[in-house]
Formats: sequence, structure tokens, C-alpha cells
Amino acid sequence: MTTAFDSVDLAGLPLANRIAMAPMTRSRAYGAGGVPSPQMAEYYAQRAGAGLIITEATQPSVVGQGYPDTPGLHSAEQVRGWRAVTDAVHAEGGRIFVQLMHSGRIGHPVLLPDGLRPVAPSPVKADGAVYTKEGMKDFVTPKELTEDDIATTIADFAAAARNAIDAGFDGVELHGANGYLIQQFLAENTNLRTDAWGGSVANRIRFAVEVTRAVADAIGAHRVGLRVSPGGTYNDIDEVDPEATYTALVDALQPVGLAYLHVVEYDRDLTLRLRKQFAGALILNPHTGSRPTGHAELDVVADGVADIVSFGALYLANPDLPARLAAGGPFNEPDPTTYYGGDHRGYTDYPTLCPPASPACPELGAGQAGAD
Repeated sequence: MTTAFDSVDLAGLPLANRIAMAPMTRSRAYGAGGVPSPQMAEYYAQRAGAGLIITEATQPSVVGQGYPDTPGLHSAEQVRGWRAVTDAVHAEGGRIFVQLMHSGRIGHPVLLPDGLRPVAPSPVKADGAVYTKEGMKDFVTPKELTEDDIATTIADFAAAARNAIDAGFDGVELHGANGYLIQQFLAENTNLRTDAWGGSVANRIRFAVEVTRAVADAIGAHRVGLRVSPGGTYNDIDEVDPEATYTALVDALQPVGLAYLHVVEYDRDLTLRLRKQFAGALILNPHTGSRPTGHAELDVVADGVADIVSFGALYLANPDLPARLAAGGPFNEPDPTTYYGGDHRGYTDYPTLCPPASPACPELGAGQAGAD
């Protein structure tokens, strides 16, 4: 029986185990340039025991930024900053993909320079607000992308992917989930276009397919994954028929030969349908309700539901998560007050396990919790 602790070949890239660190925004790329910091290199290197690290969302262009202090991959300085991160992870024996995310309509003009405005498939304002350094700001009506804008955006993704390889990444994950630009094209409530980029399922999946093909052409399909959240409602998304949309998307992408499909799960039946349909590896962030993905979710690998299981908040708080999962715990509890921004606290200071027989091994502290 295959377990989450077994090695796996990911489109030619050997992974030590089937436990992935899910992408998590941490907002610690301080400064005007969105350049990764030395502290980010320490953070990711601490978690190099993952079979695969997928970084926080990283904007492929200036206008793709939706939150404060998020990193980019569209400048030489950003490439150099990320190179320090990938070198640190590889020195610890880890594998790391960068997640490229264009936030689309999720964001605000105060987060963008030069009078830029968030963009989207259609000028449909999202319900809600975003944090900025001027406080919470309601989302604005985005600028509708023109045909030329769409071509530029696709080129931006491809250029950022090439920058990722220059920065030493093992590959790229495209963020097509959680209500950001790629999913805004997929969803009926955010894509009201009547041209070749909207309307029918075939037209609504076109942007996702074209971006993925462009990135695969730029760096090789074996270095590319796609993250999706079929039926997800995050960031005011409403998908009428997720099964029709995502089965069509997977069909269209089969000839590309992607390394993996990363599913943020809302419906196990649909997960199983996509699992059967997709020819590459399937990474699953399982549906657990309000509870973070935990020890029990290792079974998705043993049961054949997925090839790899991704952990979010639990990995944030447990740098040595594979070792803790193998031992059945204990697990550090994540501190939500330190998720976004700040210093080393709640970022690089979570403790690791040490040998139980060691006299230096500390007692279980207030910041730790028992096994799931």
C-alpha cells in the first residue's frame, strides 16, 4: 500500500515523500519592489522536508498584485531575491515550485502604482473588502480586459515562468483557484463576456488553457502544475455547473501534459471524477470544513484518492511537519494573528521536534497541541 511517506516521481522530478506544503500568503516581501527577503529564505528552508513546497502567491506583473507586501517575479531584483530562497531550500534537499497568481479584480488601486486599477474579464465588482496599509478598502469595479490586455497578461505569465526557472525553481504552479483572475474567467458570475473569452464553457475555459499552454511552452509542461477549486465560493465566486466546467478544462489540458493538478476540494465526488480523468499526478487539499488539514487526511494517498496531499495552516506552524505526521504529533498550533506581515514571530520561530530521549528536548508547551 502506498503511503504519504513514500517517494514519488513528479513528471521526472523525484520527491522524497507525498506531503506538500500548500501555498500560503504571508505578506513579508517588504519594500516597494516586492522582493523576497532573507527571512523568507529561512522560512522556506525550514520546511524543506516537504516532498514539495509550493510558495505563497506571487504576482507575474505589477497589476497582478492584490495584497500588500506580496512578492513578484517580474523584475531582476525579484529573481535575485527568489534565487536566495531556492538555493536555501535546495541546500536542505527540498523541492520548490512557485505559485504564480494574478489577483484580477481582487485588490484595490491603492495597492498599485501609476494610477493602475484592478482588471478582470468583466467590469463586475466583488462583494467585500481588502486589507491595505490605509485600512480596509471595499473592492472596486475592475477594468475590463481588452483582447490586447488578455494577450499581454498571458505573456506576463509566460515571462514570469521563465523568471522562475532563472531564479532556480523546480517548477511553477498556476493559481486557477480561490476567485483570482483565472477562476474569474471560469465562473459565470465574473465572466459576462460575449466574445470568444466568455459565454460557453469552451470560451470560459479558454483563458486558463491559453495561460497554461503559454507557460508550458516557455518552461516545459513537466515543470507546470495548475491549482483549481471547483465549486469554491471564495472571493465572491459562483460557479453554476462546476462539473461541466472543470471536466472540460481537464480535457482541454490533457494534450499539454502537465506535471500535476492541485485540487482545493469542495466536492469529493468531483475530485474522484477529475482524478480518474486527469493523466498526471493529482495533489489534493482535502475538504475538512473549518478544521485545518491534519493527520487523518494522510489517508487520501493510501486510499488512492490523490498522489500527494497538501497541508496549509498545519505546515505554517510545523516546519518539520512530515516528521510530526509520522510520529502522530504533537503539533504546534498556528497563531492567526501572525499570518500576514510582522516579523519572525509566528513565521520562523515555530519549534521543531527533537529526539524524545534527548535531555535538551523541551516539554510540550502552550504553543503546541496533541495529535489530530
